Amino acid sequence: MTLIGGGVVPLNENDEESDRQETGHPRRGLGRRRYTRRPRVCQFCSEKTTVIDYKQHDLLKRYITEQGKIRSRRDTGTCAKHQRMLARSIKRARHMALLPFAVERIR
Repeated sequence: MTLIGGGVVPLNENDEESDRQETGHPRRGLGRRRYTRRPRVCQFCSEKTTVIDYKQHDLLKRYITEQGKIRSRRDTGTCAKHQRMLARSIKRARHMALLPFAVERIR
């Protein structure tokens, strides 16, 4: 509704009503909803693990990509403390030849 010459004139009554009928509320932002990742909980903090050992090669393999790189905190959901421990253990396991530095290429 607007004021024109001292009187109240409805602009388009059907416009407001149709919005309410479709959604139940007047128009809000018409933009797309952005997808946000749910924050992951550190597996080691939730299990109260104090030590990440380099000898646990099956555990460490989960934190290495197919190319042999250490996966990031964002990918794994580990906290900073345990990510440092993981990286240290993976590097030790590589030096002890329990884990490969890089994967073999098949041509």
